[in-house]
Amino acid sequence: MTRTKNRGKCNHLHLFSDMNELTALLVSTLTVDDFLKHSAEMVARHLGAQVCSIYLYDEPSGELYLAASTGPETSGRTRIGVGEGLVGHCVSQLKPVCEGIVDRSPSLVHFEPDPENVYQSSLVVPIHRGPVRIGALEVRHEKPDAFDESDIMALLAASSQLGTAIENARMIMDMHRDGGAGPEPQAIPPGTVLRAAIASEGYAYAPAAVYRKGGAQHLLEPLPDDAALTPEDFRMALDATSEQLQALQSGFARRLPESASLIFTTHFMMLKDESFTGRMIRLIEEGTPPARALSQVASHYTALLLSSPHEYIREKVNDIEDLVFRIMRNMRKAGHHDASSGVNRIMVAGRLFPSDILRLVADNVQGIILVGGGTTAHVSILSRSLKIPLLMSERDELLLLPEDTPVLMDAYAGDIYVNPPQKIVRQFREREKARNMAARKSTDVSAQTRTKDGVRVRLLANINLLSEVPLARDLKAEGVGLYRTEFPFLIRSAFPSETEQYLIYKRLFDEMKGRPVIIRTLDVGGEKVLPYLDAAPEANPELGLRSIRFLLSRRDIFAAQVRAILRAAADACDVRIMFPMISSLDEFLEARQVVLESLDELSREQVTVCDKPSIGMMIELPSVVEIMEELSDAADFFSIGTNDFVQYMLAVDRANQRVSRYYASHHPSVLRGLKRIVEIARNKGKDISICGEMAHETIHLPFLLGIGIRRFSVDPQFLPRLQESISRISLDDAREYAEILLSRPSLKDIQEIMADRRWAERFGLQGQAGYRE
Repeated sequence: MTRTKNRGKCNHLHLFSDMNELTALLVSTLTVDDFLKHSAEMVARHLGAQVCSIYLYDEPSGELYLAASTGPETSGRTRIGVGEGLVGHCVSQLKPVCEGIVDRSPSLVHFEPDPENVYQSSLVVPIHRGPVRIGALEVRHEKPDAFDESDIMALLAASSQLGTAIENARMIMDMHRDGGAGPEPQAIPPGTVLRAAIASEGYAYAPAAVYRKGGAQHLLEPLPDDAALTPEDFRMALDATSEQLQALQSGFARRLPESASLIFTTHFMMLKDESFTGRMIRLIEEGTPPARALSQVASHYTALLLSSPHEYIREKVNDIEDLVFRIMRNMRKAGHHDASSGVNRIMVAGRLFPSDILRLVADNVQGIILVGGGTTAHVSILSRSLKIPLLMSERDELLLLPEDTPVLMDAYAGDIYVNPPQKIVRQFREREKARNMAARKSTDVSAQTRTKDGVRVRLLANINLLSEVPLARDLKAEGVGLYRTEFPFLIRSAFPSETEQYLIYKRLFDEMKGRPVIIRTLDVGGEKVLPYLDAAPEANPELGLRSIRFLLSRRDIFAAQVRAILRAAADACDVRIMFPMISSLDEFLEARQVVLESLDELSREQVTVCDKPSIGMMIELPSVVEIMEELSDAADFFSIGTNDFVQYMLAVDRANQRVSRYYASHHPSVLRGLKRIVEIARNKGKDISICGEMAHETIHLPFLLGIGIRRFSVDPQFLPRLQESISRISLDDAREYAEILLSRPSLKDIQEIMADRRWAERFGLQGQAGYRE
């Protein structure tokens, strides 16, 4: 590439320092529009470009829009699709695009009018946080080949610095811009009932609040009564905050043992830090009003953290906001409510991560409504484990609900009642009371499960959090069919040590003593992002370095986890270690070798361990279907994870609302693949269970029994219903039904058979999910 600009590379160093100053300005004085405009001007100045533009990604529409530019006024087209033109291609691939002569790009799309083709060179870099698209930065120059490798690196660094701040800014702008994507969402009239998808069952009636990261910043704005606050008010607020955090931490230790002393560690450190609360006290003693002192110090540290290139450090801003909110609320005494707090609220949000759920739990959130498909499987799982009702809606106007609007969530039927009349509220409270009474009766389950014709079926529990183990025991689960080990990793700010993991796993084995436990090794990557990993982004994380691939690439993490499992299981009777996302025999053998090496190492250290664990694998990938014979010779047991098996078999992201209709568990290829897998495993005498969503969906139960599944692993709350349903089905009927489904080549034929009321009557499943008339 020929370099035509005459400027020193030292300017790029000034760019980084200016970014820190700009972040501080965003926190303290500038509007969002000012911030974006200043950012574009500064980048253009340092790179010697005539134009710098910032584009933001609009997730609901899947399009990009121009948010700020140093170029001419925009006219005409203002939105483009991801993958369209240079900017769209950059955001689609999450990779820089540099074009020395833009006319060479036939797919060029720009917002700015350029009738005379003045701008010859274009450099675009993505703005993102891991796989989450935020937007793009583009610089343009009138000369050809105007940008080189140093410019690319400089612009990438700038996008990284801007990423978190723009992510927060984008949500604010979404509330005010005329996006050109259709009419603005309208206010929801009282009494409106909206349909929603169910992610976690339950009932909730409470005032609503909209959750936004960065939402606590408005607390720093002065209120009329702040002038009356005294230094003593501030000291009392610190004491009250410390007491509240201690109470919350104790509560978490009981409700979420995996996190016992972790959630508020940063809060306590800041409360004791001379440079944080100590600095506030000094400012107050020098005459600064308490509210302003709190604001100044919080803004300073927020800007400092946001300027970090490491995402796990930027995430600490959430801790500062949460702590500042608590101090400010205690200082004002009036109980000023913050829309980022879930105190006895139903929270409405566009996107949440597991760490966000924990913050809401700390505030006793009553329910959650996610708008626009912004959920992940692990957010749903965590919500179910913590007994928080969770609904998913496509209605954007929910994000505009006025604070404290009464909302009733029926997360059994999938209904959202906005400001319902009291008659409806009374009806639901009576219904919930009756449901709780029925649930108490349903816990009277039998120790063994049998089909209508007396065939033994084993029901095991999926355990996501240790707090679910007592319920699994009460409901007579015959063991743990899947313990998901990723939650202790997801809720921490760093990798848990071998000792920390040992303590968690030891409690699991102790509480399930005498029963088999299948413990799955770490399954992260894809949608399960560890912020502290700070790994390079992947264009397609679902097909990237995840699950067993990640563990095999990080033998230190893998070995530490295996050692912790083996040590914790020393006194257990039936220990099974299971690897996720195995795609080949070679992969399984390599992972098994890590277990064998760990056993040898612990033996040399003379550590007491479980010396003969069973070693098995999850079946989640279509690639294993044709090598099941060989895998059955190598593995001790199998568990089918139907969620990913269906997703990868059909190439459908089940969390993507635009293609979710293609996610069909009853697809003929899925059904035939499951039949082949189960048949080979049983012929080889290997245990095979099913632990995905299909395991507790009544509509699939007769087919699964018909192809030979005799071990089901489900979330504990589904155990009574599953046992009752199995008891009504005879295996002769189930086999006949399965053979009919397997003989049909089309989805339409299979759907018609599954919906046939005669089969529902034959299985005694009338009125259950999938069979409703």
